[in-house]
Amino acid sequence: MNAAFLEIEIQQFIDDNINADVSKLALQKNPFPKVEWNLILQQLAAKQKAKTKLPTWFETQNILYPSKISVEQTSSEKTAEYKASLISGDNLINLTGGFGVDDFYFSKTVENVVHCEINSELSEIVKHNFQQLNVKNVDCFADDSFEVLQKLNQKFDWIYIDPSRRNDAKGKVFMLKDCLPNVPELLDFYFSFSDSIMIKTAPILDISAGILELKNIAEIHIVALENEVKELLFILNKNHESTIEIKTVNLLKNKQETFQFQLNSEAKKTNYVAPKKYLFEPNAAIMKSGGFDEITNQFEVEKLHQHSHLYTSDELLDFPGRIFEIKKTLEYNKANMKTFLENKKANITTRNFPETVENIRKKWKIKDGGNLYSFFTTDANNSKIVLLCEKLK
Repeated sequence: MNAAFLEIEIQQFIDDNINADVSKLALQKNPFPKVEWNLILQQLAAKQKAKTKLPTWFETQNILYPSKISVEQTSSEKTAEYKASLISGDNLINLTGGFGVDDFYFSKTVENVVHCEINSELSEIVKHNFQQLNVKNVDCFADDSFEVLQKLNQKFDWIYIDPSRRNDAKGKVFMLKDCLPNVPELLDFYFSFSDSIMIKTAPILDISAGILELKNIAEIHIVALENEVKELLFILNKNHESTIEIKTVNLLKNKQETFQFQLNSEAKKTNYVAPKKYLFEPNAAIMKSGGFDEITNQFEVEKLHQHSHLYTSDELLDFPGRIFEIKKTLEYNKANMKTFLENKKANITTRNFPETVENIRKKWKIKDGGNLYSFFTTDANNSKIVLLCEKLK
């Protein structure tokens, strides 16, 4: 850890240039010859990224940022806060501590937290930052988590793991066995220290593949932030052998959209119908869950087509996703496109449609944006249609 970054003049320089172009500053002469210029600029660039993603860190004095781990790769505060809401107890050990964002929030819901980070410099930075953030119930260990578990040799209420992909696994299909630590291989070892384990993975992981690699899964949480899926959370309980609960959440500015169902539960027969007055598009977390038939179980809506994943009703409902009023339903043909969309401005979405958004825009000279929302999709009769809509939510 380079304590020179904490000198008043350097911290003041970083604050004064918080909106500056770092690439342009790099061309200037270093006003602080005792410290490498590129390292100072790395601190500045990291703090710039923290402004929206990690506002607590951004607003706290004398925070240090790691040079080799991008702030972009850490959990956001909103997703970390959500994870912490799922956990309680006396103690938790985080086997993959990283920059400490998750542990900051775990420390609010758990009495004592152990932060394991094999990178000793990063571990020091986290320890320093926790002091600045006035966090007093997190112990930092700069060691391999396997060794820490053996040294401490105690039971924890929770183990938390955020495995990272090995470099030699990049480009392959995402599998947990290709990550560090290798959770599937070490699961029995972990269960000897805790009955409850939370595993965070990137959304690229196929949920069914994760289920095949793990065991004792009680819940799978699909977490989206502003309608972009950010992470999957597998919650394992040592003695759990029954059904898996799928829980989706879309974290919005002032609220949460939630939807849940039991995996492989019997859904009622889904009706496929012509578009009615309103169109409902599930949020990204639900789309990732694959629970498309469950939507018609829980909401008074019907589907346009088995593979379109768009829903309709004559009633305006509170729905976890985007809601539109259908102004016009068109058959997709040259005449209709020339009349209603060619050379116009519109937002375009395709669902179960043979052409891409880019291709449609180019073909019909449609500009992006405006208040018109057009859905290119397939109806219950396998006809290609276009829905011209007004967005309500």
